[in-house]
Amino acid sequence: MNLGIRKHYIDNLKWIILLILIPYHTSQAWNVWSEPNYIFLGGNRLISSIIVFFSPFFIPLLFLLAGISTKYALQKRTVKEYLVERVKKLLIPFLFGTIIFMPIMSYIADKFNCSYSGSFFQHYAVFYTKFTDLTGADGGFSVGQFWFLLYLLVISTVSVGVFTIFKKDISVKEKPLPFWLVFLLGIPLPLFSEWLSVGGKSLVEYAYLFLIGYFVFSDDKTVRNAEKNCWLLFAIGIAATILNIYLFIWAETEYILLNTITKYVSEWIMIIALIGLAKRYLNLNGKVSDHMRKRSFLFYTYHFIWVVLFQYLLYTICGNRTLIIFIGTLLLSYLTTFACCEISIRIPFLCLVTGTKSIPNK
Repeated sequence: MNLGIRKHYIDNLKWIILLILIPYHTSQAWNVWSEPNYIFLGGNRLISSIIVFFSPFFIPLLFLLAGISTKYALQKRTVKEYLVERVKKLLIPFLFGTIIFMPIMSYIADKFNCSYSGSFFQHYAVFYTKFTDLTGADGGFSVGQFWFLLYLLVISTVSVGVFTIFKKDISVKEKPLPFWLVFLLGIPLPLFSEWLSVGGKSLVEYAYLFLIGYFVFSDDKTVRNAEKNCWLLFAIGIAATILNIYLFIWAETEYILLNTITKYVSEWIMIIALIGLAKRYLNLNGKVSDHMRKRSFLFYTYHFIWVVLFQYLLYTICGNRTLIIFIGTLLLSYLTTFACCEISIRIPFLCLVTGTKSIPNK
């Protein structure tokens, strides 16, 4: 296995997953399980189904892909270089996003959900002193979507640190697991899901997925097996996902055990299937993939604030008209987020604080 060759399917899968964030976060305004959100417009089972469709696997897949990428990165960088890169790409964007964007989103949430009447600048005192559920939906402190950067920073630096402390040769090629055994690696996921969990986000579960990416899916043989069986696995994963949606949202009776099983079957099988599909169809580097890869971190940084702003504005203008707010938010958020990406990638300072490499102005 030549780890010096860039795995384009990983990059392409990452930015495609990140594009899902706009419909995912837009849909949270209508969740039927009363989860706090910056803008809450009442429950809608159909829109909530979008969340439940993607939620089992798309964030777990990002952590697993990060583990794979770490394995490749450490073939070209020293541990020190890797850790410095983590600070630049994760810590600085985390602080930037939390300090700059989250007070705005929390202020809008406080106005919408709690009828806050103070000014935006007065609300800074609320944001930095009010610690409740950390969602920001009540105007209190929140790191918002930037929790992902914090988790990934902790998981990646601790993992590499442990490898170094125990003198493990991180460049050694591990013997690939039999493919049937790869399926069994998904069994502990429901057990880990509540360990060190904040707001339903388990640090242990995501660390486990990161390590599976590092030790298992960084091997070409494992990925080839996923590619060989990708359509069968995708069919199984979609079936489990649809059943999970039905049991969680649409069924009149609760089937807690069966619902738990379908959720984690969806998570693990879809992860393997999507890696296989990406290896088969996305292992290429054209103008579109190169363009999106360079802007993926910018897209992640900017997307959510636009979702919240447009939902607030459209509600103010149109009232609680679900179809107008939902479609309008999607279209306007994609448009403005991509515009922000194109502007920011040409400004070195904004690239620095968002963990992105700048491109020269033409």
